[in-house]
Amino acid sequence: MTQPAAPTLATLRPPRRAPLERPEGVSDHAMDVLAAAEVVDLHLDSFIVRRLVGRDLNQRHGIGPLGGRMFGHLDFPTAAASGLTGGMWSITTNPFRTAAGRWRVFLANLESLRDQVAASEGAVALVRDMAEWRQARATGAHACLVAIQGGNAIEAAPEGIASVPDDLVTRVTLVHLTNAVFGPSSSPLSLGRGARGGLTAAGRELVASLNAHRVFVDLAHIGERAFWDAVDAHDPTQPLLATHTGVDGVRPHWRNLTDEQVRAVANTGGVVGIIFQAGFLARRGGPRDVNMVVEHMEHVVKVAGEDAVALGSDYDGAIIPPPDLRDGFGPARLVDAMLRRGWPELRIHKALGLNFLRTFAALRPGT
Repeated sequence: MTQPAAPTLATLRPPRRAPLERPEGVSDHAMDVLAAAEVVDLHLDSFIVRRLVGRDLNQRHGIGPLGGRMFGHLDFPTAAASGLTGGMWSITTNPFRTAAGRWRVFLANLESLRDQVAASEGAVALVRDMAEWRQARATGAHACLVAIQGGNAIEAAPEGIASVPDDLVTRVTLVHLTNAVFGPSSSPLSLGRGARGGLTAAGRELVASLNAHRVFVDLAHIGERAFWDAVDAHDPTQPLLATHTGVDGVRPHWRNLTDEQVRAVANTGGVVGIIFQAGFLARRGGPRDVNMVVEHMEHVVKVAGEDAVALGSDYDGAIIPPPDLRDGFGPARLVDAMLRRGWPELRIHKALGLNFLRTFAALRPGT
């Protein structure tokens, strides 16, 4: 099969419905680069806040009483004003429900997310493949890709991932912060097998099923041995993702990927999205602002090339970003920091969105 051409700025020419807002201190040059960019965040958890307190994603809510700590980062209007042209909006699984309960609640949450997109009156569009991405962006809409955080959401689904209505899920993070029937988490919250355990037979079956349905396999959160088992079980012709992580080469941490893991993802044509959680990123004596994110991006470039790096903020995922990234306007400040550190504009555009869109076009070109 002929591979689709990689998306470029010339072929995308992204229109915008809403004007970009300029954060304090960001240069004219940075805003010009951002305005020309496709900006894709590989992990947005703002649907958690809707589940917890009923937040309407179509209303702008601001940073909240915690000042952007933990929650209060993003909604659809803020996403548009910040420069995000698309993102993977995650439905996170509660692991303490029964398997049947997780599936039932997932379906209800999926319907709620669809209702929120419909209520945007065209400002947001659900997207399942690259052809639909182009259609959404041709109208200036923000492209919403549905993701599952915690594959145990579909453990009791009658036909696994095939049971999801309308083929809407584009990515599944195999495990989250606790162990699952599919394998162990890297988290200290994991018990029993812990991070040293491998992918189970059910985990290998899940990877095979995701491959068969051309759904991204996301290796964020997974224990290291299980990571390598998943790589082994995965179809090497399809790109892997690690959507929201730091890198161990900058800050050793249980949540971060080693250089070998970064290269393993890149070797499939996949990308590594850098998270905004300061606790995973900050190194002793290092920066305490947006530059800590850029440092981790630079390390991905160093070990795997500039085609391997992406953005995966985890906004609203109970994270505490650096102080200058807590208002949801990360893209402009990232671009400004990248320019100040001497990044070429093409590398910036790749990191912001073109790298992921290349993988998306390869996995799900559409018609």
